Amino acid sequence: MIKLLKIEAKKILTYKIFWILIGLYFIFLSAGISMAEFMINNMVDSTNRHLPIPIPHVAIYFFPWVWQNIAFFASIRYVLIFPAMVIIILITNEFTFKTIRQNVINGMSKAEFLASKLQLILLISLAITFLLSIGTLILGLSNTSDISFGLVLEKSSFIFGFFVTILSFQIFALFFGFLLRNTGLSIALFTLYVFIVEPILYYFLKSPIVFKNDISTYLPVNSILRITEYPAIPVLKQVMGLNLQDSVSFLACCIPLFYSALMVGIVYWVLLKRDL
Repeated sequence: MIKLLKIEAKKILTYKIFWILIGLYFIFLSAGISMAEFMINNMVDSTNRHLPIPIPHVAIYFFPWVWQNIAFFASIRYVLIFPAMVIIILITNEFTFKTIRQNVINGMSKAEFLASKLQLILLISLAITFLLSIGTLILGLSNTSDISFGLVLEKSSFIFGFFVTILSFQIFALFFGFLLRNTGLSIALFTLYVFIVEPILYYFLKSPIVFKNDISTYLPVNSILRITEYPAIPVLKQVMGLNLQDSVSFLACCIPLFYSALMVGIVYWVLLKRDL
């Protein structure tokens, strides 16, 4: 395991695109989190103009709900796309520059090559989850007046939910990269599916013209994003009638993990069957 990670580290430590995309990810994530409360309260102000009884401003950075709120904003597809693009570029570069062939010639098996990429995805997911946890703790401690150990940890399971989200999303990107093997085509089709194809399919399956079903719930990207479905903001329940999420569902985590295992299995089968 350590040997495979060292090989991956040599490839990415001096790779500028990797650091640029990871940097953009944290910039967009930080900007989104810092602006979230301000934007929500602007929406509340707009809504209050049409209500006889005004809705009070909301706070989203206090314990225990800060875990859920930060996990939700960090799980938006427009933010998750950056680490996913990193994975696509790293994988497709292996085929573009024939380094995968060289690795196999030097004695690395195809299974080890795939394992090295999965280990990299796991490491990136753990690192981002750790940094997000530290940031959430700082936000929560800064904005909560009455703090207790139990209160701090009460909703921390949402961080595990975020870990499953980012892990599964990157494995989905790995799936596209390995199957298409071309950087531009992989990124184009991946973003097309994530932002256009699946949302259209999702709303089509939920429309009245289709027989009543829950199929849209189990679409790959939707199942990933549904782990943390809504932020913990009471105004959403008051104005929109949404049932706010109380915890991370075990089933909600199992569905994207099942997809991830299936995609890894398909990638491994394709690696064995196709020429490098």
